[in-house]
Amino acid sequence: MPDSDLSTMRHSAAHIMAAAVQSLWPDTKFDIGPCTDDGFYYDFDMEHRLSNEDLKEIEKIMRKMLGRKLPFERREVSRQEAQQFFAEKKQTFKLSRLEDIPENEAVSLYQCGDFTDLCRGPHVEHSGQIGAVKLLSVAGSYFRGDEKNPMLQRIYGTAFSSKEELQAWLTAIEEAKKRDHRRIATEMELFSTHEEIGPGLVCWHPNGARIRNTIETFWKAAHYAHGYEMLYTPHVGRSTLWETSGHLDFYREGMYSSMDIDGDPYYVKPMNCPFHIMVYKSRPRSYRELPCRWAELGTVYRYEKAGVLHGLMRVRGFTQDDAHIICTPEQIEAEIREVLRFSMYIWKCFGFKEIKAYLATRPAKAVGDPARWEQAIQSLLSAVNAEGVQCDVDEGGGAFYGPKIDLKIKDALGREWQTTTIQFDFNLPERFDISYIGSDGQKHQPYMVHRALLGSLERFFGILIEHYAGAFPTWLAPEQVRILPISEKFEEYASKIAIQLREQQIRTGIDLEADPIGGKIRRARGQRIPYLLVVGEKELENGSVAVRSRANGEEGAVPFQEFLERIQKEITDMA
Repeated sequence: MPDSDLSTMRHSAAHIMAAAVQSLWPDTKFDIGPCTDDGFYYDFDMEHRLSNEDLKEIEKIMRKMLGRKLPFERREVSRQEAQQFFAEKKQTFKLSRLEDIPENEAVSLYQCGDFTDLCRGPHVEHSGQIGAVKLLSVAGSYFRGDEKNPMLQRIYGTAFSSKEELQAWLTAIEEAKKRDHRRIATEMELFSTHEEIGPGLVCWHPNGARIRNTIETFWKAAHYAHGYEMLYTPHVGRSTLWETSGHLDFYREGMYSSMDIDGDPYYVKPMNCPFHIMVYKSRPRSYRELPCRWAELGTVYRYEKAGVLHGLMRVRGFTQDDAHIICTPEQIEAEIREVLRFSMYIWKCFGFKEIKAYLATRPAKAVGDPARWEQAIQSLLSAVNAEGVQCDVDEGGGAFYGPKIDLKIKDALGREWQTTTIQFDFNLPERFDISYIGSDGQKHQPYMVHRALLGSLERFFGILIEHYAGAFPTWLAPEQVRILPISEKFEEYASKIAIQLREQQIRTGIDLEADPIGGKIRRARGQRIPYLLVVGEKELENGSVAVRSRANGEEGAVPFQEFLERIQKEITDMA
């Protein structure tokens, strides 16, 4: 089923749900019921507090309505007719939504059964074309998303063309719950957040910090190998910096309150780019120095409403894997191709193979020379074509300051995540008046590209946890090997092995608890450790280890040196 047909069916299912709610609680006031990426929802105002038992009853009525094949009937009415209709029914939210419809646009109502809604459509012909429905949850929502407005009750649901498709989706949802990065992080002691510290501010535990350090070390080495240099910049900056950049005009609501330092207002940084520009402006630049490829793992802080904070996926303090490329117009196409190649390399190293590009082009209101926009867009298109990356084009969807490419990756469950951004910027070079001396001895304005590969370390780590369900590849695992001595008698041998492994930078632990070996193995499995080495009498005598791998289970005894060479090769090959 094409996406448009699925969206239409789900939108129709939302109307059926509203009709069922109306039949159970006739005094309900209705707001809106759109489709979403995974289903639909509808917002209601009612005295009754909805429960999971209520959802079952609503769902039962919906299924009866699907079986009756009730038609969706559209009729256009005058604005006055619509006002009178909803006023008589005391549907105040509908009257408010009616005011949003432009004067030159038709007002249409859709009726299905006894329920009539203000709606543009489209809808299915009749309710029998909705294959299978499932109501999922109840949540609170503010009218128009404004916490100053009344709190409504929102029912989430989904619909598919068949029961089989619905069941497959529900199974995937259950698997996603098992992979929830917050749940796995607790089991593996990766990170935590605390109300005492503040919502959306992450504490990395030793196991999480091990993985983060591995990611950062790999990231830095890869950037140096691809011709980047590293920058470190402050966490705060004077208000004049943010005035020049435009952040105080356009992004103030996302910035944390200013602090007074020596009589000047300072702001915690929401972005790294103005600092990188100031490094560029620290002295005159020649075309012979370009391109400048400057990268930083810079921690930034942005205000997010408490209701949208979600584990590592949405936080208030995070570290961007940021970079800025400043180059001449002649260099830009080659630079974009290199960034895209670099991005694809990084994603494949982390185990993601399904990658798609989305190109957003010039909007109606934009800054910068149209010719530069055209060159930028063509360089982006040329890069995705040259690398053979599938690309969708969003005409007019770019930011006012430049076109961009977003890369989206698919995880092990087939979910798509927006990650890499390659963003042209024609605004900041003008605002900061940056330049270079060309071969003609004259000043020229360079091109500037913002580029983040992973997006942020926090969100990327959350994606990574769920992609691997915590069973990280050996090169990333916080503990790569755990040694399990059968008894206290073999702890000295276990310690000698551990020392040799750690000397080779292999992350190794020893379980010295007095538990039976079976308990030690179960505990290590819960930590998803790639390799367990059981050592006892035979292993001590032979200089061997009994290997149990996460992938293959019990593998038997091998000489320790052989195991050491094996894991070294595995780590090298995977990284």
